[in-house]
Amino acid sequence: MWFKHLHLYRLHSMAAVSAADLEAALAPLAPRALGNADARRIGWAAPAGRLGGGQLLHEIQGHRLLSALRQERLLPASVIAEELAERVADIEAQEARKVTRKEKTTLKEQITEELLPRAFVRSQKIDVWWDTERQLIGVNTSSRARAEEVLDLLRETLGSLKVTPLATQTLPVSAMTTWLGDGASRPADMQLGYQVVLKAKGDDGEVRARQVDLDSDEIQQLLESGRQASQFALGIEGQLSFVLHDDLAIKSLRFGDALIEEADHADDGDDALARLETDFVLMAGCLRVSVARIIEWLGGEAERQVANPEGASE
Repeated sequence: MWFKHLHLYRLHSMAAVSAADLEAALAPLAPRALGNADARRIGWAAPAGRLGGGQLLHEIQGHRLLSALRQERLLPASVIAEELAERVADIEAQEARKVTRKEKTTLKEQITEELLPRAFVRSQKIDVWWDTERQLIGVNTSSRARAEEVLDLLRETLGSLKVTPLATQTLPVSAMTTWLGDGASRPADMQLGYQVVLKAKGDDGEVRARQVDLDSDEIQQLLESGRQASQFALGIEGQLSFVLHDDLAIKSLRFGDALIEEADHADDGDDALARLETDFVLMAGCLRVSVARIIEWLGGEAERQVANPEGASE
């Protein structure tokens, strides 16, 4: 249940939706088996799986838990290219002519249609944390593109969803570079990790450092050469550790030992569903506090205009 990554979004002018109404809206978009011609599909799944009796929504203390199931057929481009090359070679040998680009495009489409039903299906469960009090949505995925897919599904579910990626007054890359170069600038409850990615302004690529002292002379020299921190391992004392990215994605989450111990010692009566809900509410409470603190570190939240009144995320 414990999230590994977090892409955060701010809800704008969201009318209240009851838990009952939301779950009713989720049901028609439950996952269905991929058809032969379907390359991918996404729908709402039960966060607890069969243990939850098909329950699509869990709401506890102002926190909502939803899960999207993304199914995708795996058809490598190399397989299509190999089959295409063989068919092109056969045509050119039999008809003594060159196959045109337009013909190759048509052949490629035909090959894809033929091979797609036989391709393996990969399923990915993507959990969503919805803080109804703070009007924040967090998607547990390492990919922003996948997070946007889930938001599109939620938009389809609700009919309208006005969201924008969470933004702060100070750009993360600027703040991270300052914290790394000036220890005195770090908040008192900030804990320094052992991982950083430094990018150059030009075409000099990036430097990735793991398991290093981030206050070392080597790191400081790289900063003095003009490099900036695009990823930075940090921690909030007593809460969690994570890697902050320059797009405000929070990845590689590790929750504090005290919180994990509290979850482990909770009296759930060996009920798997109760355990999931206990873990979720403890995690969500920690995330609510921690996200608010990270926003403070970055100078507060920046307001964003919603370009599309129907709710397309920016």
